[in-house]
Amino acid sequence: MRGAILGLTMGDMWKASTRRNFLRGSLAVGATALLPASMNAANAGNFSELVDRDLKERHEPQPLDPAEFQPFMHGVASGDPLPQSVILWTRVTPDATAVPGSGRGEDVRLHWQVALDVDFAEVVRAGEVVASADSDHTVHVDPWNLQPNTEYFYRFTILSGKYVGTTSKVGRTKTAPAYSGRVDALRFAVCSCANFESGYFSAYSDIAKRAAKNEIDAVIHLGDYIYEYASGVYTGGYGVVRPHEPTWEIVSLADYRTRYGRYRRDAELQAAHGAAPWIVMWDDHEIANNAWSDGAAGHNPWKGAWADRKAAAQQAYLEWLPVRWDNRLYRSLKFGDLAELTMLDLRSYRSKQSTLTKAADPERTMLGSEQTDWLFKKLAHQETRWSVIGTSVMLTPVSMVGLDSTLSGAVSRLIGEDASGVPYNLDQWDGYAADRAKILNLLAEREQPSAVFLAGDIHSEWASLIHHEGAVVGAELVCTSVSAPNVDDFLGARAARMAADHLRGANPHISHVELAAHGFSVVEFSRASVSMQWMRVDDVTVAGSPIGPAASARLSTLTAGENVELSLTVSDYV
Repeated sequence: MRGAILGLTMGDMWKASTRRNFLRGSLAVGATALLPASMNAANAGNFSELVDRDLKERHEPQPLDPAEFQPFMHGVASGDPLPQSVILWTRVTPDATAVPGSGRGEDVRLHWQVALDVDFAEVVRAGEVVASADSDHTVHVDPWNLQPNTEYFYRFTILSGKYVGTTSKVGRTKTAPAYSGRVDALRFAVCSCANFESGYFSAYSDIAKRAAKNEIDAVIHLGDYIYEYASGVYTGGYGVVRPHEPTWEIVSLADYRTRYGRYRRDAELQAAHGAAPWIVMWDDHEIANNAWSDGAAGHNPWKGAWADRKAAAQQAYLEWLPVRWDNRLYRSLKFGDLAELTMLDLRSYRSKQSTLTKAADPERTMLGSEQTDWLFKKLAHQETRWSVIGTSVMLTPVSMVGLDSTLSGAVSRLIGEDASGVPYNLDQWDGYAADRAKILNLLAEREQPSAVFLAGDIHSEWASLIHHEGAVVGAELVCTSVSAPNVDDFLGARAARMAADHLRGANPHISHVELAAHGFSVVEFSRASVSMQWMRVDDVTVAGSPIGPAASARLSTLTAGENVELSLTVSDYV
């Protein structure tokens, strides 16, 4: 049977709010047995060569010039891996005028294929899907009936219009292990906060190369995938490295679609999306700075109705990212018996950011009641060795007491809040202490600590044990920004080191702080430990800048009498 056709794709899904609009293709055209290990290795090598070639050819996005126009100029992507499926994504551009956000262009029929090899000699799934202007010509395919923990390759081919026969780049993806299967190791790339204007995406380039070699299982993106600002507003100390498109602050559906289109023409971001499945969550800058359920610090009435802006931003996000939408974005993905990854939505349901005196108000919420109940059920019925919680903002309490006024000013610019008070940032969990306490109370009831929080947002590296009522209940590991400004962009590396030293001194539970780095992290889970390695870019203002490991943290379980405890050690390479 031919796969169902997804007419309006993510545009319809946003309006109808149902998973049923996803395509569940059902055409199996090849054996589903795994290839020999030697052949899988050869395929990985071939795909790695493709990624290296693409990254070498260009760093700048392709202009929408008819002479350089390509129907698949925004690449391919995959996301939300399950044992039997993974979302496949692309955007087709019917002609040079049908740019993102334009609303132009005819419907285009696409044929999609999933194969066990990069040459598509072993196609196992295939079907058709329609790209429409209603969804900005983006499509999402949920192929199903794939094998667990298996590497696959996929592509799209145009079936209608003047570019019939044109085929997209080949993407690589991987399904999750079987829910009940034993898994001894997992490795994820973790990233957040990519400001196009602030610099190049060398972090994404390195992620692509690692994924192409099967060195990571998936990419976890913790938010601020795009920035909504007008050109020149938020660039760090170096000015505009490469301009936003559009140049004004984005507020309409067309604006947000255009901004995503600009990002997705970047060669390094395309390569990272095409080399591994992504698991994503929005934060505030996908809509507006310091967003909350009914508004944002970065929104004013003259910019239009908040509800309209929020709906437009979220629709564009769901169109352009490879997510499995089910009327909410918070979700969990299980990776065998080793880890369950819970991705929290910390913007859609939260109360407005408040003052220090109201931070502990029990009526204020970060999660909202439904998400809180859902999370508590997940944590109370853990079936895996590790509970991994993706939180777009830091959970660890951080004090700013005694920070020099100049440094405090730089941090205030970075986080968009007054940093002269006791907490580091009231937009983080420090501003929602009652909700945080509920989570920590639940974790404290466990026989042994096994919760690991992964966070972004703060444009810096952190590692800490999480203490609650005298006991360690978990740990938090924080990745820095891909390119968005940090303290050293405003005040220089020396001031950033001084601020980091002060933060460690004022917060003894924090083992690692680095405020002057850009890049991403690699986190690895085994049955006995969790480790994070921070990868730092030399200079985000230089295309193709080198990137490499700079520090690491290792979280281990220790037996102390009848108790099992966590220990955290940090190593600096530079």
